[in-house]
Amino acid sequence: MSISFTDQRISELIDWLQNGLNLDIQQLEAASSDASFRRYFRVTHSNGHHIVMDAPPQKENTTAFLHVAELLRQADLHIPIIYHKNIAQGFLLLEDLGSSSLLDCLSPASVDGLYRQALDSVFKLQTGINIHSCELPVYDSALLQRELNIFYEWFLEKRLALMLPESIKHCLQQLLIDSALEQPRVCVHRDFHSRNLMVTANDTLGIIDFQDAVIGPICYDLVSLLRDCYISWPNSQVELWLNCYYQRLLNAKLLDIHFKQFKRWFDLMGLQRHLKAIGIFSRLDLRDDKSGYLADIPRTMAYISDICEIYPELVEFNFFLQHQILPIYRATL
Repeated sequence: MSISFTDQRISELIDWLQNGLNLDIQQLEAASSDASFRRYFRVTHSNGHHIVMDAPPQKENTTAFLHVAELLRQADLHIPIIYHKNIAQGFLLLEDLGSSSLLDCLSPASVDGLYRQALDSVFKLQTGINIHSCELPVYDSALLQRELNIFYEWFLEKRLALMLPESIKHCLQQLLIDSALEQPRVCVHRDFHSRNLMVTANDTLGIIDFQDAVIGPICYDLVSLLRDCYISWPNSQVELWLNCYYQRLLNAKLLDIHFKQFKRWFDLMGLQRHLKAIGIFSRLDLRDDKSGYLADIPRTMAYISDICEIYPELVEFNFFLQHQILPIYRATL
């Protein structure tokens, strides 16, 4: 058995696998990194291999993971099968969907087919879960505000030593929160991007990292996928995908608006998400000593700059962005 982990959680995990589940462990290795406190390991044993999730109960909500997993399974979405659970200790034994993420598999030849599958999954998520009975949290004004605060605190204040003027902050928040709340509500994965979609052995897409799902804006998962913090596509291609999905929503009678309004929702939802993401990337570095995500800030910042050039309501924030935020940020690179 090749195991190089020595911390207490690993010892408890191995004990559960060996003595609780009677697995003859041959190898335990890290399966993926995560921006949260969860860890995933691939366990190889005499009967095959699985993924085991380590979610410390004081940090992560395993019950929420199980609840959302059941909702997604009932909506015919491909998620890992849960074979065994230990809620008290925060351990789950899951189906192994492989180690190839959507991000790993994207190429000019594969992108259209893979993104069609991904958008099919978004549609199932938005149409296959009853938002009135699913008992998921609501993406309300308070949550949107808390997410924007991550950008103010961890990126502007703690990384750049900047304070966004209150008048600009108020206008920005009102614009983004109002736009989010006026959208139709659906089930939202909340991190539906290329690192959380796995390309399985039979070339289907599996979905992971879904435990933070909420009821929220219809454009949220679309912008997570199409304006991904980890890979970018030409605006013409993004708009083509978006327009096709818009037509699909119209046909399903989930929308009754012009495309211009839908695109505005999409753009402003992206601005809110990307501000939050930059704050999270900075927090991961400053608080959690995970500096790898800093490399994704320039791409995410480019999305923000592009959107701020489009809408007149963002002119003051855009001025502060171009003359204060970006010069100081670039000096830190």
